[in-house]
Order: sequence, then C-alpha cells, then structure tokens
Amino acid sequence: MDAALLYSGGKDSTLAALSLDPFYDVTLVTGTFGVTDDWRHARSAADRLGFPFRTLDLNATVAADAVDQMLADGYPRNGIGAVHDHALERAADLDVAAVADGTRRDDRVPSLSRAEARSLEDRRGVDYLAPLAGFGRGAVDRVVDGRLDVTAGPSESVPSADYEAELRALLADREGPDAVADVFPDHEQTRVRGPRP
Repeated sequence: MDAALLYSGGKDSTLAALSLDPFYDVTLVTGTFGVTDDWRHARSAADRLGFPFRTLDLNATVAADAVDQMLADGYPRNGIGAVHDHALERAADLDVAAVADGTRRDDRVPSLSRAEARSLEDRRGVDYLAPLAGFGRGAVDRVVDGRLDVTAGPSESVPSADYEAELRALLADREGPDAVADVFPDHEQTRVRGPRP
C-alpha cells in the first residue's frame, strides 16, 4: 500500500516515516508555495534515509489567506493549520491508500481532530495516519537520540521544509521582518541529516 507522508525533514516526520515503513510504501512529500527552496533540506534527508521524495505544489491563495489569518490573530496557529489541511488534501490527490503526518500528541499545531480526520478519510477515500499521535516530545527525543543525526536551533538558523519558512518569508515581504517576530514565537526547529553511522 502506498502512503504519502507530509515531510519537513525534521525528527518528528522522519520518525513517522520510519514507523510506517514496515507497513507501507512511503513517499515523503513536502508542500511548497514556491517562495523558498527550503524543501531541498527535506529532499536531502529523504535521500540519506532511502525514501522516495517529491514536492507538492500548494495553492498561493492558501498561503495569502494563512498570512492574513496570522496577522489578524497575532499568532500562527490557525494559519499553519489551514496550510496543513490544504497539504493533506493535496497529498490525497496522489492516488495513495493513506496520507500521513508527523504530528505528536502534544502538538498544538498542526493537528487534526477526530472529526476532521474522518472527514478527510470519507471525502477523499484515504486513510489518515498520525503514527506519533501517542508520542510526546520527550518520547520522540528519546527514540531519535542515537539513531538519527539531527541538528537543532532557532527557526531562523535551522530552516526546515515545513510551511513555516515560506509563511515567514511571505509575512516579511508583505509586512516587514518585525511582523515575523510579532507573529511567530521563538521555538526550536530540527533538521535530520540522516541516520547515525
């Protein structure tokens, strides 16, 4: 069975891919609005891990609406959630049995409620998989430690291939760099460089 996993190149989506690999033919997919080329980090990690990789072209209107939402809210949660939903819908267009992501139990965003997951499955005829839904951040860190070569740091210095990098760039282009700091809280990003030797 084929599964398309939304892939940022970080440790969560990498662990999700490794978890699904015994059961599915996993293709790692990174959604892009064509604003940055940060998806190349995900492609590099996918290559080193031995997974097929592809990009998904996302609708620029969704990005513009997400930036509007983030500016109105003053935080990124709803905007990123809308982009994530759109990316899952686009992944379902790939004629796969399942779409998946690396969301954890304690993620505030992105996340799908049970009702949203069922709706996606019923409307699109796919299974929605969230293999890390029972894992908290500490559990992911302990499982990944010693198995994957991971770099971590602030979003600005460790870009990943999630939606945040492109949304930050769009927000900065439209409202200036200070708007990014106003909307996005400081947090750590991870990027997988490959398996540990």
